[in-house]
Amino acid sequence: MTVARLRFLAWLLALAAVVAGCTPAAAPGQAMPGSAAPSSGASASVSATAAGSASSAPDAAAAAPAPPQAAVPAVVPDVTPAPAPAPQPFALNLYREGDFVPQYTFDWCVAASIQMAHNLIDDTGGGTWADRTQQSELWERARAHSSDSFNGANPFGWAQVLTEAGMGPYAVVSVPDYGEAVRTAARAITETGRPVGLVMWSGRHAWVMSGFESVGDPRQFPDFSVTGIRVLDPLYPYGSGQWGPSPAPNTLLTPEQLATQFVVREPRRWSSGLATGYLLVLPTAA
Repeated sequence: MTVARLRFLAWLLALAAVVAGCTPAAAPGQAMPGSAAPSSGASASVSATAAGSASSAPDAAAAAPAPPQAAVPAVVPDVTPAPAPAPQPFALNLYREGDFVPQYTFDWCVAASIQMAHNLIDDTGGGTWADRTQQSELWERARAHSSDSFNGANPFGWAQVLTEAGMGPYAVVSVPDYGEAVRTAARAITETGRPVGLVMWSGRHAWVMSGFESVGDPRQFPDFSVTGIRVLDPLYPYGSGQWGPSPAPNTLLTPEQLATQFVVREPRRWSSGLATGYLLVLPTAA
């Protein structure tokens, strides 16, 4: 090869290098001028899908409804009422040994009942009322406060002397129903702590009710039932051929046993203005 040809080849090579250095490089993914656009190959599809997923994800999350909240059950308080307490056996007795006083004549039952009432009420140790002379005086006082008494002492005189002697107040009441009369007496003893006078034998005799037994405390159960009655009969131990024997002091009678002698007062026995019923000499609230 001649020297001239070698020089010519060297010049062409130099020119080619200059031309190659002046041609701009295509950006990645950009077609060169005059060339066809790149086809939708796998890499382009993946890029477009990824971009689309990235751009559409927030919109999809915003458009999707929030999951429903689980309902929280309301707490309902237990308002079931507690069962009412059942009535229990109850007993009250004012009697103490030595409280009983006999009547010294067949007429002085009211006076002896006044003495026994004092003994049942007085717990101060002030002395037992049992003297015969005192009993006679109390009978005279009760007679003085009585009317239509067949020359004796009636329940009004009885109640008046009890009140005047500092054991009152007492009042005479007539209760038409036997069961209610017994409950009235028991309730009065519970509320006042004082005995009740029972007008016995249809208005002819006097007993003292010193206590009772029941199912239910009268202060808690208005419909309590009386199962036993504590009594003091000043005629003990004699009793009556018509009405039956006198129970021993502090005897507990059933309501049925008491009913054989505690009966409705005869209206013709004495005029009192009270309705026919079972008569009580009843302690009342001061």
